[in-house]
Amino acid sequence: MGNTFGHLFRITTFGESHGGGVGVVIDGCPPRLEITPEEIQFELDRRRPGQSKIVTPRKEDDTCEILSGVFEGKTLGTPISILVRNKNTRAQDYDEMSMKYRPSHADATYDAKYGFRNWEGGGRSSARETIGRVAAGAIAKKILRQVAGVEVIGYVKRIKDLEGIVDPGAVTLEQVESNIVRCPDAEAAQRMIDLIEKIRNDGNSIGGVVECVARNVPKGLGEPVFDKLEADIAKGVMSLPASKGFEIGSGFGGTLLTGFEHNDEFYIDENGNTRTVTNRSGGIQGGISNGENIIINVAFKPTATIRKEQKTVTNEGEETTLAGKGRHDPCVLPRAVPMVEAMVALVLCDHLLRHHGQCKVL
Repeated sequence: MGNTFGHLFRITTFGESHGGGVGVVIDGCPPRLEITPEEIQFELDRRRPGQSKIVTPRKEDDTCEILSGVFEGKTLGTPISILVRNKNTRAQDYDEMSMKYRPSHADATYDAKYGFRNWEGGGRSSARETIGRVAAGAIAKKILRQVAGVEVIGYVKRIKDLEGIVDPGAVTLEQVESNIVRCPDAEAAQRMIDLIEKIRNDGNSIGGVVECVARNVPKGLGEPVFDKLEADIAKGVMSLPASKGFEIGSGFGGTLLTGFEHNDEFYIDENGNTRTVTNRSGGIQGGISNGENIIINVAFKPTATIRKEQKTVTNEGEETTLAGKGRHDPCVLPRAVPMVEAMVALVLCDHLLRHHGQCKVL
């Protein structure tokens, strides 16, 4: 029913924005992996609301509870259940939206599909669902780091028309976390923060682009033809709320080049490894990782719920107007960074296990 993602490393998320809680069940995690609630909490804290002046003011600790699958600090190989309870709910903010559809939100389509919806905070369509993904992503990151030395780092590359200059090969987590907008370019970050504050004060919203790099990815990950690595990464990040575009490597810009200009020529490095001089392929060729950095970009639209009055209709088919209420991000990008990282890590972890299962057994 669309709530489960992955093959060997598989997650199922559950919960609604203003229900009792949200969480995830992770199946397929290898046994004896050392994991602590603090490691998971670190990632959840990067995603949680109320963390700065440029995100939603909803105050939630988002404290994770590991209900199963971990014993004495190690995974058992059995399903891991993680729960985060909702504590600071304000369903009354959404009374008007129980009948009026928010423009560009999921209200009308959920009604069209199910004939019934949880209108409190958007229910299942809320970005609060991503808590489960980020919690599972923390475990996937640990596996990738411990088994293969892979690191996954995301950051805000662009807010509206303000773009930071970032080197994907050298950027660090510390640089990303050095400011509240999560853009490692300090000068651009300040301009982004100022713009988000201006937009928020105007009751409006803006979007942008998150870039994510996966470094030290082993060669050979990906399952052609339908489960090519970039295809699964694209599905993962495009399943995130508000995502509207995906690029890998040269992306759409590559269409402006000729084949001679675009091709990544091969060479042999000092260790005898086959490498590419450039990386316009974004670390994946033929749907399989080639050992270079995997670099993707994800476009996020402006937040749908805004305080400005707009034309809409009711669930009874009457034309009306609506000015959004409640607590919403004027820009989803700062909190989207750990979400993108999580989805990339989940895909890479799943494909690492699949590759070992098919190609490393003999």
